[in-house]
Amino acid sequence: MKFQKIISALFLTVTFSMLTHAQLQLNGAGATFPAVIYSKWFDQYKNATGVQFNYQAIGSGGGIRQIAEGTVDFGATDGPMTDKQLAEAKSKQGTDILHIPTVMGAVVVCYNVPGVGKGLNLSGEVLADIFLGKIIYWNDAKIKKDNPKLNLPNKPIVVTHRSDGSGTSFIFTDYLSKVSKNWSSKVGTGTSVNWPVGLGGKGNDGVAGLVKQTEGSIGYVELAYAVQNKILYANMKNKAGNFVEATFQSVSAAAEGAAKNMPADLRVSITDAAGKDSYPISGFTWLLIYKNMKNEAKAKALVNFLKWAETKGQAYATDLFYAPLPKAVVKLCEKNISSITVNGQKIK
Repeated sequence: MKFQKIISALFLTVTFSMLTHAQLQLNGAGATFPAVIYSKWFDQYKNATGVQFNYQAIGSGGGIRQIAEGTVDFGATDGPMTDKQLAEAKSKQGTDILHIPTVMGAVVVCYNVPGVGKGLNLSGEVLADIFLGKIIYWNDAKIKKDNPKLNLPNKPIVVTHRSDGSGTSFIFTDYLSKVSKNWSSKVGTGTSVNWPVGLGGKGNDGVAGLVKQTEGSIGYVELAYAVQNKILYANMKNKAGNFVEATFQSVSAAAEGAAKNMPADLRVSITDAAGKDSYPISGFTWLLIYKNMKNEAKAKALVNFLKWAETKGQAYATDLFYAPLPKAVVKLCEKNISSITVNGQKIK
């Protein structure tokens, strides 16, 4: 009888522990750019630990807004928060917001042009003029110059872009601002900008859908979305003058010097990077984390997940068309992760 009571007590203790662990849920929101790999990570991590994630891919602007308002446990963005946004968030939440890079990715220029298959070459200057509305036909002389073997039609170009606050837009416009003085002065860089021309789509999937459904269209999406939707994307002319396809190798090439010059807060741009093999529209994506958290269980779970994502999680990157973080960057991330506290105390 005594033995049965002991067994029952142990069973209840273990069951309660399992239920408590299984019920732990971390809520996050933000970037659609990394949503493909985050979905994979969250699923794998839940299977291994029981920790659940509720992630809403609402765009980087939404992720920044919600972390600042304190309505999520973590945010996500492809465009780092500005100094002003960080200061405002700290005044509201009473703690700093950390930027933790998770993977790197490529923003590709996708197109749907009848009769034009794979292999379209574009320079940054031409791309800027297309999105400024200065180049309006596919057979424009400037496009033909870089594509002498392609049969480019006398067909209007339909520009598509993001309609929501977007880190993908930040990477894209950051690149255009670096390669085009006209773009820099007239439009500039941001998660949201005043687009001179074009149709707007919500999320990477929205822009991908517009391009896929609209003949003569051009747009920009994270590489995984172009591959998933079987949309063609252009080779981009890099700083060295070479037309480069977006691959995890060419994104990694763009990030080679990042670790050497990485600021302590890990906010950095790698668009238009030097190097003959660098893909020019590359970028990091970040999770936004409260440096000091209030809920001990969530703090421990989130820190453990971050450690897993920076190590074992990187193995999933290339199969999902992302580039894993360089080892030197991972070390910097681990240092910042170790600085996270709960109610001012170091997490054990």
